[in-house]
Amino acid sequence: MIRETQEETAWQFTPEHLVGIYRWIHPLKGDTYIRYCFSGQATQHDPTQALDDDIHQALWLTYEQIEARYTDLRSPLVLECFQDYMAGHRYPLDILHN
Repeated sequence: MIRETQEETAWQFTPEHLVGIYRWIHPLKGDTYIRYCFSGQATQHDPTQALDDDIHQALWLTYEQIEARYTDLRSPLVLECFQDYMAGHRYPLDILHN
């Protein structure tokens, strides 16, 4: 998640907690998606770094703005991650093993 955050937002990220692990099956394609949601600190931004080719821009939005864009989100898991974070879901990172 550290590398992905850097590549997709140009921010360095320090993870602090696992918020949740989510599974979603696309209703039309039948593909199964697994999402890991982490919370932590965005520590340093590199405005000169190009983002991944499929990323148009990185935005800072309020929860209300994210909720209003529900139909534009990649999957319903995105909003579910935010809802769990807002509900206080936090698990220690050592729950994950290499």
